Amino acid sequence: MGPVPIAGMTPLTSIDYPGALSAVLFCQGCPWRCPYCHNPHLLAERGESSLPWNEVMAFLRRRRGLLDAVVFSGGEPTLHEGLVEAMRQVKAMGYRVGLHTAGPFPRRLAEVLPLLDWVGMDRKAPFDGYDAVTRTPGSGSLATDSLRLLLESGLPYEIRTTVGHRFLTEEAVIRIAEELAALGVRHYALQACHPAGTPMGVCESTPLTPLADRMQREYSGRFESLSCR
Repeated sequence: MGPVPIAGMTPLTSIDYPGALSAVLFCQGCPWRCPYCHNPHLLAERGESSLPWNEVMAFLRRRRGLLDAVVFSGGEPTLHEGLVEAMRQVKAMGYRVGLHTAGPFPRRLAEVLPLLDWVGMDRKAPFDGYDAVTRTPGSGSLATDSLRLLLESGLPYEIRTTVGHRFLTEEAVIRIAEELAALGVRHYALQACHPAGTPMGVCESTPLTPLADRMQREYSGRFESLSCR
C-alpha cells in the first residue's frame, strides 16, 4: 500500500505540465460530484483497480532523464494525507512535481505547496454557484481559500474553467473571469467540455469560438495569458 491510491497512469504526455514531458498519476477519490466529470470512475475513495506504488516508483526510476515532471491528478489528489510523502519521493528522484486540483482541501494544499513546481487549478463556477455544480455545501469558500493560497505562493500556475455544459452559461463564465481578475489571477484558460465519459446530455460539444472572441475583446487586458482549448 503506497502513500496515495493510484488508479491509473499516463506514462507520457506533453500537455499536462506546460513546457515539459511528464507522466500523470491519477489518484482515486474526490469529495465533489460535478455532473460533467469525465473521470467518474475516480470519484469513489476505493476503485475497482489500482497500481501498486512500488510499480509506479519503479517506472519513474526507469524514466529518469527521459521525463521532466510528474503530475498528480485525479480524482482529487489533496484528498489523501499521504500526498506529501508521495510528492517527496517523486521529488527526490529529480522530477519537477505538478498538481491538478479543484481546491477542496486548502489545508492540505498548503502542506504540499512547498514541494510543487506548477499547479493547474479548476475554477468551476461563479462563487455563488459553486454548490450547484459540486453538489457540496461550502465548496465555493474552500476553492477560493485554495486559490488565494496558490496565488500567495508565487508558484507558476494556470486557472481553468470547463465550458460547454448546462450548468455554466456564457454569462456565468464572464462572472468567473471578473471574480478571478479581482482576486489577482493572471493566467486563465477556458477548456471545452468533452462528452466522452459523462452522462448523456450533461456535456455538449459546444464550440468555444464565440465565447473566446468575447473574452479576448473584453478581458485580454485583465490577464497576462488568456487561452481557449
